[in-house]
Amino acid sequence: MTRRYAIAGLGHRAGMYVNALKGDWSHAGELVAFCDPNAARMASYDPDVPAYGDFTEMLAAAAPGVVIVTSPDHTHHGYAVAALERGCAVIVEKPLAITAEGCAAIAKAAGEVTITFNYRYSPRNSAVKRLIAEGAIGEITSVHFEWLLDTMHGADYFRRWHRDKANSGGLLVHKSGHHFDLVNWWLDAAPETVYAQGDLRFYGEANAPGPRPPRSRGSGLIGADRYSIDLAADPRLDRLYLRAEHEDGYHRDQDVFAPGVTIEDTMAVLVRYDSRAMLTYSLNAHAPWEGYRVALNGTLGRIELDVVEREWADPSSAARLGKGARRLTEGRVRGERLVLQRHWEPAREIEIPQGEGGHGGGDRLLLDDLFGTPAPDPLGRRAGHVDGIRAAGIGIAANASIETGLPVRL
Repeated sequence: MTRRYAIAGLGHRAGMYVNALKGDWSHAGELVAFCDPNAARMASYDPDVPAYGDFTEMLAAAAPGVVIVTSPDHTHHGYAVAALERGCAVIVEKPLAITAEGCAAIAKAAGEVTITFNYRYSPRNSAVKRLIAEGAIGEITSVHFEWLLDTMHGADYFRRWHRDKANSGGLLVHKSGHHFDLVNWWLDAAPETVYAQGDLRFYGEANAPGPRPPRSRGSGLIGADRYSIDLAADPRLDRLYLRAEHEDGYHRDQDVFAPGVTIEDTMAVLVRYDSRAMLTYSLNAHAPWEGYRVALNGTLGRIELDVVEREWADPSSAARLGKGARRLTEGRVRGERLVLQRHWEPAREIEIPQGEGGHGGGDRLLLDDLFGTPAPDPLGRRAGHVDGIRAAGIGIAANASIETGLPVRL
């Protein structure tokens, strides 16, 4: 039976699903509706797909069987609950919700819910899961996870709607939810207690290097200032945001040092699990290079994963090289390295299989899981609402801990 799909929220992230359902996975079902408060943004994707500004009206008129939620984070739970109550299946981009109340509402509504944790499908992260499942390092006792966002990617969160914690829950919910889910999945354990610290040390009005404009466009700084971006120079950003801003007043190029930033850029989190494992986690959104380092300690040894996604924040290279390009520099090389060292044995590097497409082939595997023929999943990569609650829950608890200075029991 052909499934009827609707997409709520037609920003940048929706593109992956539109392209999938119009391309390689068109056999999976029919794209019957878009829903977004911005009509110009919906039309920029496909003017032939029926477009709705009101979600309730869309559900009644289009009668979708599956709703894909790619809207701003604070709207996720509202769309999900309304769709579930109407009997639709729901596919939700992380985070599932940005508040405990939102998570509880989705759990109460019940139904078929899938969270698109694409990091689970990345071959390097799956390789770590396999080693753990094979018992390569015994029982996991602790994990150290450091994520670095550079001053290109990291800065972008401070230009967009994400800069307001009321919209995104901050980076510990919006971005770190991926990372918390990875650890939850690797450990096959539930988080119990969270303690966190966070601060705004680099971006925001208080850290401005001098007088700043409210946005890049019309500032005269484009091309001369590393933190200013030209929306008109990128066809996708121009189509989705610059040409659509007259409808809702949303500016995709707000200055990273302008007033209104309420999220942190420097964060540290400590988590204890019901398995007695402990996680120490840090996120820096103003690093000179981008990537992550993970170390998992177990009763039989240690696993280390080092990933360099961008060696340095070189604005002139972004368009020329492309996101997946490889380039050598003297001090740091883009790539990934997985090392296993058991007690009383020398370290050995583990080969990471590679696929085609984003995240080392992970995006394609995710889409095939969503829209293709279900395949055996021995790693348990497909995530449901409980996984979404546990991942978002760590970030939500971390925000509460930062606010109160106290540990939070989940």
